[in-house]
Amino acid sequence: MIVSVHVATGAAVGATVRSRLGALALGPLVHLLADRIPHQDISSRRFEITSGALAVLVLAARRGPFSAPVLGALSAAAPDIEHVVRLPRPGGRKLFPSHRLPGWHRPGGVPAWLQLIAAGSIIGALVAPAPPSVRRSRNAGRPRAS
Repeated sequence: MIVSVHVATGAAVGATVRSRLGALALGPLVHLLADRIPHQDISSRRFEITSGALAVLVLAARRGPFSAPVLGALSAAAPDIEHVVRLPRPGGRKLFPSHRLPGWHRPGGVPAWLQLIAAGSIIGALVAPAPPSVRRSRNAGRPRAS
């Protein structure tokens, strides 16, 4: 999948588990599962890096830089660093399993434009303000400021 999808799905998992450690641990698994889905990649490395970084920055601005969604986003996107930075390649193969196992990372399937829409929708849902009914239930039992 494209980096923005890895960021968005990692953030969604972090928001769901509401645990920083859980988000960090589950991020690579989410990446692995997303790479299993046949998909088109974006050929522009600059676009991939910029869109992924912007998504993380938007999440951090809204949720906090060390929140579970942000850590999940970073953890899920981290395996793609080896596409940008030359890391050691034992036996000439990449490190992350879905990048080195033949047949795991399959082309075709989900078009890049649809992945971008999905990632934007997930990020949008995670940074949107809570509806008033949810805000009221979160504040139930708390004394009101005078």
